[in-house]
Amino acid sequence: MDKRYNSFVGYFKNKYGCRLQKIVIDAGFTCPNRDGSLSVGGCTYCDNKAFHPSYSTPDKSLDRQIEEGIEFHRGRYRNATKYLAYFQPYSNTYAPLDTLKKVYEEALAHEQIAGIVIGTRPDCVDERKLDYLVKLSEQHIVIIEYGIESCSNRTLVRINRGHTWEQAVETVNKTAERGLHQGAHFIFGLPGESREDMISMAAKINTLPILSAKFHQLQIIKGTRMEREFATQPGDFKTFALDEYIDFFVDFLERLRPDLYIERFAGEVPPRFVNSTPWGMIRNVELLRMLEKRLEERDSWQGKLL
Repeated sequence: MDKRYNSFVGYFKNKYGCRLQKIVIDAGFTCPNRDGSLSVGGCTYCDNKAFHPSYSTPDKSLDRQIEEGIEFHRGRYRNATKYLAYFQPYSNTYAPLDTLKKVYEEALAHEQIAGIVIGTRPDCVDERKLDYLVKLSEQHIVIIEYGIESCSNRTLVRINRGHTWEQAVETVNKTAERGLHQGAHFIFGLPGESREDMISMAAKINTLPILSAKFHQLQIIKGTRMEREFATQPGDFKTFALDEYIDFFVDFLERLRPDLYIERFAGEVPPRFVNSTPWGMIRNVELLRMLEKRLEERDSWQGKLL
């Protein structure tokens, strides 16, 4: 580790020799807990518009989304020379294999796209899709990002996630058997989970054969079912003041295996999508400084307690 935690920043440059910037792509997929296959309405906390850049909408062609995405990021990341098409909104393996091939290969045909990142659910892949991604990874960068969100089946039911922890473990293991690069996403502060419940997730996450993980604090999005649940049952939610969250995440990091890359440890939702911004308008770069400072103050590091 170059820091007190295993930061994902620089991973692509070290592995591939250049900075790779993600370009969010909306290919028009949906989810099985939205279209009635499992449920309707989606996860109780979810509104994809809250993390959806303006250039990425399904009414535009993939090429246009890529071009506008490159232009969007060009000023901020001047040293990015290649890009990854990030299929982020909803479940991006939830379609017949022929459809997936067409979409992925169309994105990869763009001269500035070096690979794809596929955001999806553990219950939306199968053996044939994984085998295809293995072949695709022989010539391109292919990364699968599984939304798991919680290690508790009770929580997964409550948030209408539609899959179990056991399904997530099975899928992650099948993906690892094929040597595919994979990461996972988790949320801290889901209803019914105590601070101790969240800390205990580290031990379960340590057993997953994943390369990287994203962690977000729960943010209550306007118009969601979770907003109504929070209004009527606020005592079921563990909320964090900013300093408290930094200390919590240090406690969590101390129990997390040191080889796991941390892609992010907190999230930012545009203020128009939330009723309040309890941490103010703090940016991710400042959050990272705070985390590094607290780790130094506590003489702590990722995996210290293992």
